[in-house]
Amino acid sequence: MYGKRRNAPVTDFLILVNILVFLYVALRGGMRDDEVLLRCGASYTPYVLERREYWRLLTAAFLHFGIRHLGNNMFVLFVTGDSLEHALGHVKYLIFYLFSAVGASAASLAVEVAMGQKVLSAGASGVVFAVLGGLIWVLIRNRGRFEEFRIRNLLFFSGVMLLSGFFTEGVDNAAHAGGLLVGFLLAVVLYRRPAVTLFSTDMT
Repeated sequence: MYGKRRNAPVTDFLILVNILVFLYVALRGGMRDDEVLLRCGASYTPYVLERREYWRLLTAAFLHFGIRHLGNNMFVLFVTGDSLEHALGHVKYLIFYLFSAVGASAASLAVEVAMGQKVLSAGASGVVFAVLGGLIWVLIRNRGRFEEFRIRNLLFFSGVMLLSGFFTEGVDNAAHAGGLLVGFLLAVVLYRRPAVTLFSTDMT
């Protein structure tokens, strides 16, 4: 048997963009250099609110603090993103991704403001959780199954990933939870289950 052909140009393109941005920042001495990350678009509460640099809510999702940070996010996106892209279609998936990036960053920003924190934020993990949230809705609409995913397995995986963040230092749990919720809600709006044709008649 042959596995399903991967047809996810948007997912693959976004992964490539994340990798290229990482290499660009690394060559400029970034990854762990806050000044470089800020210049390249990381989210920082005073810059977003006081300078009104709202674009950082999007650009921060394409920056990473290290190769492991990048690798973990891109691996999960590679494994899950193609299925959501198949479900939504290429254009809707791109819209989903970009709005999820902003939504997850906004959730992180809101929690930082509420707690009086000023944290430098970057990473695609919020979008990754949004993809998981989107897939959960797709699975619900398809009676718990879609391609290779099953609702129980995905819920368990999402829960483990979400909980593990609370036991790991330096993890933006607000972006994770916010991304999961934003992705679920965006999928509710964007996903349309294909109509099932029960009977077909050859009239020729």
